[in-house]
Amino acid sequence: MKIIQLFGMIVLMIVFIGCNTDIVDDGMKEFHKGNKEKSIKLWSKACNDGNVKGCFYLGALYDYEKGKLRNKKKAKELYTKACNGGNAKGCFNLGSMYSYGKGIKQNKKKAKELYSKACDGGASLGCFLLGLMYGEGDGIKKDKKKALILYNKACNNGIADGCFKLGFIYTNGDGVKKDKKKALTLYNKACLGGYSDGCKNYKILRKQGIE
Repeated sequence: MKIIQLFGMIVLMIVFIGCNTDIVDDGMKEFHKGNKEKSIKLWSKACNDGNVKGCFYLGALYDYEKGKLRNKKKAKELYTKACNGGNAKGCFNLGSMYSYGKGIKQNKKKAKELYSKACDGGASLGCFLLGLMYGEGDGIKKDKKKALILYNKACNNGIADGCFKLGFIYTNGDGVKKDKKKALTLYNKACLGGYSDGCKNYKILRKQGIE
């Protein structure tokens, strides 16, 4: 698994997408105009009024902006508020902070809990990263069966990394019966999802005569 690709997927989780509440939409429009201070005011108001999407977007701004606006402490507080309010992406990004020690003390146990909450809430990249933790025994007890379930869930919900990881598992028979035909299908799915190594491995299996 390429680290650059993995972190690329993590960053994608904080892309500013539209939502149904006008004030949060307005904040997003101001952000894209380059008026970040106005965005902060609008998202702060939304967050303070109980709109957890506003908390999430504001947290993402503080988390990923460069220079004086970057504030990991504020990002953590806002992600926590978003997560506690049912925002799965807030749980995911907070889990990422704990998992990699980004601006806060690394805590794999806390990351596991947050990725699980994110996964259950529909943030499917949380399923994949939780699967990695189980599959590799990263700060938690290794459990290949749980990892397989989580990779499947991630793959079925459009996470190309999960499809690739499953393909690799079935190619090598790592905890499952080796099945290169199934691996071929999974690599193709990863490839179509934009994961370049999925395309490479798909071609390798096809050259071996797998159809």
